[in-house]
Amino acid sequence: MRLQLHWQILIALLLAVAAGRLSGTEGALFGFTFYSVYVFVGALFLNALKMIIVPLIMASIITGVSGMGEAGGAQGLGRLGAKTLLFYMTTSLLAILTGLLFVNWLTPGILDGQPAQQVLGLSAQMPAELEASVGARSVSDLTGVFLSMVPANIVQAAAQGQMLGLIFFSLLFGYFITRIDPDKATLLGSFWQGVADVMMRITDLIMKFAPLGVFALVAKTVAGVGADQLGDLFVSLGAFTLSVLLALAAHLFITLPLMLKLVAGVSPLAHFSAMMPALLTAFSTASSSATLPLTMECVQDNARVSKRTSSFVLPLGATINMDGTALYECVAAMFIAQAYGLHLDFVTQFTIVLVALLTSVGVAGIPAASLVAITIILAAIGLPAEGVGLILAVDRILDMFRTSVNVFSDSCGAVIIARSEGEKDLLPH
Repeated sequence: MRLQLHWQILIALLLAVAAGRLSGTEGALFGFTFYSVYVFVGALFLNALKMIIVPLIMASIITGVSGMGEAGGAQGLGRLGAKTLLFYMTTSLLAILTGLLFVNWLTPGILDGQPAQQVLGLSAQMPAELEASVGARSVSDLTGVFLSMVPANIVQAAAQGQMLGLIFFSLLFGYFITRIDPDKATLLGSFWQGVADVMMRITDLIMKFAPLGVFALVAKTVAGVGADQLGDLFVSLGAFTLSVLLALAAHLFITLPLMLKLVAGVSPLAHFSAMMPALLTAFSTASSSATLPLTMECVQDNARVSKRTSSFVLPLGATINMDGTALYECVAAMFIAQAYGLHLDFVTQFTIVLVALLTSVGVAGIPAASLVAITIILAAIGLPAEGVGLILAVDRILDMFRTSVNVFSDSCGAVIIARSEGEKDLLPH
């Protein structure tokens, strides 16, 4: 039997630790150092991830936004659609801000008052050069952030990695596909769906090599650090994991229940009880889409939301509403920035929040969505993508938790929107 991807990555991680310790930076075979091989393979994997960003994000966002117009027929982007999008954007933004709060508070990228750059093997550029790079990629004020969303040349923006402009253009393109002649809209929709399908296949191919990429990136890191620093490496990753879990818990047990109680007038405990089968399934499968049938059953039968509301809100949520994923992306990007010793100002952090919010819509449904999205965020603020390989070491367990948050947020959206539509027979207060 073929091992599932997360088990392959776990095995690659363990082998990488052993290989890195045995080879060090000087071990060689046939004149080639093992360390140089690790560097080459790791760079190849990261380049493959960067290669797919532009076509993937454009196709995903355009097909996702244009598909909303078809999801609910004539009112797909009408009143019910507007309420759904508003709720999903609000909860995703709150989740990202929660992640930003915890990562700034716990600073997992700082060890004993020093950046964890060397411990994590992040050595592509020196901090001073990175400061200049991040400064060049960011803007001097908030006005500049919004100006960067409307690039003068979309092709140039794509070539230079200006993700905000690319995402905004894709959102507009997808929306106005729904506003043109139906025959032309169908033709454009088929084209971009074809591009999206091809990019999904390419992403699948790249992810087949993820264990090899993780092996190279982690082996390179372990080979470059002393035995006494290995403990620090695991402490740093542990601090990152704790930051994500605490932020997810705050969103799951504080933010969403408050919205249920204050906006819908529903008992959070009753809703947790109603959704427990779906939450447990989401945790075990780490897939919002696979959990969708059970989520709909729990929302309709236990939370007593009408089929009309749930059949629109929940499938759309499983596609674009990724509170936990967006939170994770933000924390991961900030963790890598901290590890480089960078002190990101308010504007750059605002850029991270904005890109995390927009990419959570565009790339949520693809394989390894969080990995691609983190790469996009790092590119948007001018940071190298080399840190994503180490994050994959703890990605699987975090994926289980954040998927549960995603599914619970979808269910909360169904209840809150049902209440706004005048449905009375919901969960008890």
